[in-house]
Amino acid sequence: MERSFLHTKKILLVDDEPELRKLVIDILSDDGFSNIIDAGTVQTGLIYARQEKPDLAILDVMLPDGDGFSLMKKLRAFTNIPVIFLTAKDEAADKLAGLGLGADDYVVKPFLPQELLLRVHAVLRRCYKADSPLLELEGCTIDFSRAEVNKNGIIVALTAKEHTLLKTLSHSEGRIVSIDTLCEALWGDNPFGYENSLNAHIRRIREKIETDPSKPVSLITVKGLGYKLNARK
Repeated sequence: MERSFLHTKKILLVDDEPELRKLVIDILSDDGFSNIIDAGTVQTGLIYARQEKPDLAILDVMLPDGDGFSLMKKLRAFTNIPVIFLTAKDEAADKLAGLGLGADDYVVKPFLPQELLLRVHAVLRRCYKADSPLLELEGCTIDFSRAEVNKNGIIVALTAKEHTLLKTLSHSEGRIVSIDTLCEALWGDNPFGYENSLNAHIRRIREKIETDPSKPVSLITVKGLGYKLNARK
């Protein structure tokens, strides 16, 4: 089976039914996904999310120590990964509750293997693009392979942390990335207390990529939530 860049993504599965977890793991593994972490509780799911840093979470709505909705809220405190909910009830209330929290999709149990795969692939394609060394922004181009910005023919070098910050934002292009997630990408598993340093890096990046750094159009602040990077359409 030919593997795509999507199959390299790490998936966290949280469901309290061992049989269903095995079924989902078998479906994903047969399709080519090889990095799947599974958990049966909210608490274990949180621990694995922090340790393993997955790229996608598949969450059951009903869990023994809480529910998928509360788990997603806790995940959002430190990661912006996309979320697909599994629900045993084909009810509009569950779907709307999950989507209202910012979930990317939902799958109603029981489901066909192909339905799950189609939804997983669609969410991953929407949220992650195949790694490219070039990113086109309004007024400039970032070359990640060279750690450079080309703005109107003028080449400006990126520092290591600026490169990491832009790369992290580019992986969720057009979507909000939390402050905690960005700090963790730059300073590791104990990112607390670095918000002022993050703001300083953001200011310097804007000076390099924005036509008018005081009125950014590419690297946007979302007050109280984080930042997002908008590529050129």
